[in-house]
Amino acid sequence: METTKKLIEAGEKVTTEWIEEQISWIVKKIEQNMLRFGNDFPSACATDGIYRIKPNDDWTNGFWTGMLWLAYELTNENKFLKQAQENIKSFQKRLDEHFILDHHDIGFLYSLSAGAGVQITGDDACKAQLLQAANLLISRFHEKGNFIQAWGKYGNPKEYRLIIDSLINLPLLFKASELSGNPLYADIATKHYQTLLATVIRKDATTYHTYYFEQETGKALYGATHQGNSDTSMWARGQSWAILGIPLNESYVHSIIFPEKYIAVVDVFLKNLPQDLIPYWDFDYTDENPSDKDSSSAAVVACGLLEAEKVQAYPDAKKIAKGLIYQLGENYSTENIPENEGLLLHGVYAHAEGKGVDEPNLWGDYFYLEALMRLKNSNWKRYW
Repeated sequence: METTKKLIEAGEKVTTEWIEEQISWIVKKIEQNMLRFGNDFPSACATDGIYRIKPNDDWTNGFWTGMLWLAYELTNENKFLKQAQENIKSFQKRLDEHFILDHHDIGFLYSLSAGAGVQITGDDACKAQLLQAANLLISRFHEKGNFIQAWGKYGNPKEYRLIIDSLINLPLLFKASELSGNPLYADIATKHYQTLLATVIRKDATTYHTYYFEQETGKALYGATHQGNSDTSMWARGQSWAILGIPLNESYVHSIIFPEKYIAVVDVFLKNLPQDLIPYWDFDYTDENPSDKDSSSAAVVACGLLEAEKVQAYPDAKKIAKGLIYQLGENYSTENIPENEGLLLHGVYAHAEGKGVDEPNLWGDYFYLEALMRLKNSNWKRYW
C-alpha cells in the first residue's frame, strides 16, 4: 500500500531528540494554558486558536486533566500534580450533582481524571470517584440489546442507540472491576463491546457513527451518522475510535482470536488517506474533492496503532504510527505559533454545525501528547 510505505518512510525521521523536542514545547504550552485556565476548563474546541474558559460541563474536560497528568509524569513537577488534583475536586462535585452526565462519555471524563489519579498516586479518593463514575455508566446499560445508551435520559425512545465513540468509554468499567473485585462492570463492558463489533462495522470495514436498536425487543435495526457526512460515509474520527478502541478493549477481554475485522478497519483508513497522510474530516472528501482536515483523527489512530503493536495486531503498526506523528508534528503543530493555545492545528469537531472547524480541539491535543509519551516510554501505563 503506497500510503503505508510513505508513512513508514516519514516515521524513520522520528528520533529520540525529535520526540524530546516535541514534548518540551508542549509542556511549556500546557504550563502557559494552566495559568490562564486556573481551576476552570477549556472549551472542547478553540476559536481562532483560543480556548474559551468554562466550568466542568462538557464531555471533553478529561482531556485537559489528562494532559496535566501527562505533564506531571513527564516532568515530575508538582505544579502539574497540584492542578490535576484541583481538577479532581471539580469532577467529584460534578458527579455528586449529576451535572450534565446523561451520556456515556463518563469514561472519557473519569478515565483521564480519577483513573489517571489512582494509577499515579494511589489516592483512595480517586479510586472511590472512579467507582462512583462506573456505577453511573453501567446504569445506562440496556439488557434488551446488550448496549450502553449513548446520549440522553436513560430509556428515551429517540436515543435507543450506541455510538462508536463508546469504545473509549469501556476501559473505565474494566478498571472498576479490577479495583473493586466486582466482575459486573467488566461483564457489562464486554457485552457492549461485543454488540458494537457486531453492528457498527460494515462489510467493507468502514464504520457507522451510531447504531439504533428496537426498544421493545433490543433487535439491532440500522446504522446512521450524527457527525459524519452521510449515513453511508466513513467519518474519520469514528474510524479512528475503532482503530484505538478495539486494541484497548482487547487488552482486557483477551479474545481467543483478535477481532479479524481489525486489519481491514485499519487498512481502509490508511488506504484512503490523502497525499499529506492526514485525513479529511470525512472520507467522502479527497484531494480531488477536498474539505477540512481532521488532525485529531490522525492522533487517535497513532495511539491505536501503538496499542495494537503490543499484541502485533497490525503489521508495522509502530512504524506507521511514527509516520502519522511525524506528519502532525512537522505540518500540523502550533510549535511556532505561541499565541495559539492548542497543540494541533486543523481539527474538526462537528462539521455540519460549523463547530470547531479548522481549529485545535482537546482530544487531538491529548492524543498527540499521549502518542509522544508512548514513544518516549514503551512501558508507560496508559490511563485507559
